[in-house]
Amino acid sequence: MELTVLQLYQKMRQNMGPSGWWPAESKEEIIVGAVLIQNTNWQNADRARLLFEEKTSFNPQKILSLSDQELQELVRPAGFYRNKSKAIKTIFSWLAQYDFDYPALAKRYPTNFRQELLKLHGVGQETADVLLTYIFEIPTFISDKYARTLFTLLGIKDLTNYNSLAKRYQYDDRFTASIAKDFHGLIDEFGKIYFHPLSKFNDSFLAGDRLILS
Repeated sequence: MELTVLQLYQKMRQNMGPSGWWPAESKEEIIVGAVLIQNTNWQNADRARLLFEEKTSFNPQKILSLSDQELQELVRPAGFYRNKSKAIKTIFSWLAQYDFDYPALAKRYPTNFRQELLKLHGVGQETADVLLTYIFEIPTFISDKYARTLFTLLGIKDLTNYNSLAKRYQYDDRFTASIAKDFHGLIDEFGKIYFHPLSKFNDSFLAGDRLILS
């Protein structure tokens, strides 16, 4: 069956139910999690997340009050602890300038917000798109590895890196922030089930479908 991206989302939602993503109690927890998950797996990121929760309850002022060494020790289980701790400190320091007023920040940068985020240390393309979608309620397609794998299996060719998909597909006005959040979660949950190994995809409810980017 040929599916548009919206139809793909609807079919995944029908078969899997709501994703509940990003699983967090606050936007600050999502920010920390988006940095911790870089270049590691969920198990390692979650060990670091639990340390953050215990030490700071994801209170931004408590996070900013940590010394560099204290912050690095919390990040350590997620790997790349120096770079990631610097990224967390940089992002939270930047947000503190605007009193963590996320809607006001989004309005401040109506056209080039993504570029502003990419200027922050440790914020790459995927993290920027996660922040846009989950923190600032701006629906942005997250072209992560699971998304590229899924789209490839559905017939989209030459998806070699983040930009290769991000430049070919972005949401239109039919996708709200709520749908964008749920779709990203569904794709990643689907990947966890059917991409290890990839042969499992042939037993999934999407086997035989073809995707149309429009």
